[in-house]
Amino acid sequence: MCLIIFAWRQRADYPLVVAANRDEFYDRPTLAADFWDDHPEILGGRDLKEKGTWLGITRKGHFAALTNYRDPRHVNVDAPSRGWLVRDFLTGGKGAAEYLGDLQKEGGRYNGFSLVLGDEDDLYYYSNRGSAPFLLPPGIYGLSNNLLDSSWPKVIKAKEEFHRVMTRAGRLHTEDLFALLADRSQPGDEELPDTGVGLEWERILATIFIASPIYGTRSSTVVFKDRQNRIHFEERQYAGGDGLWMSTGFVLEN
Repeated sequence: MCLIIFAWRQRADYPLVVAANRDEFYDRPTLAADFWDDHPEILGGRDLKEKGTWLGITRKGHFAALTNYRDPRHVNVDAPSRGWLVRDFLTGGKGAAEYLGDLQKEGGRYNGFSLVLGDEDDLYYYSNRGSAPFLLPPGIYGLSNNLLDSSWPKVIKAKEEFHRVMTRAGRLHTEDLFALLADRSQPGDEELPDTGVGLEWERILATIFIASPIYGTRSSTVVFKDRQNRIHFEERQYAGGDGLWMSTGFVLEN
């Protein structure tokens, strides 16, 4: 993923709400969100190149989502795929705290990443470019290709709109979250971070929904848990054009 905005225990009727965009090169082969043939308890998309994933959830409610940490000057081309981190948590039997405790010991093997992991009781954050894993208190959070709640303009803007959606009375409307994820407004150059990719790419990557000839937002995903402990999962895929290519939705009953 390249943008994850999420609310944890902000509303009693929706204890977890996630809105996320996955940005990737258009020619990287990908499966749309579904239950995995080899692990039917897992729901999520799948990267066909490395067999990992960027976001997924299990029937028991274990949740994981990943963003890459943008730092092209320190990329190891031989590092293991970061998508395995999400896959291995969802396919394993460990809780979030135990999994992250083990991961911290070998996190340096991977190129930069940030990881959000949740089990039945808790939600955690860990980046191998930041501090130790830590338990997240209730709140609204934003994550792009830096550390949690960085001051990047896309993170700030997305969190502000997400907060407005979450504080409206009544039922949560997924269309409001997908509208947030579709925002293509461009911040000014003076607001952009300098991550080492050059100004032209900083401009391309600065929007919430990214579009360029070769790289952009491949999918938008909304996941939330309701008061009845049902998990709602909807993904919309894009293939590099202006329009929606595919939409899939699921409800998991616990």
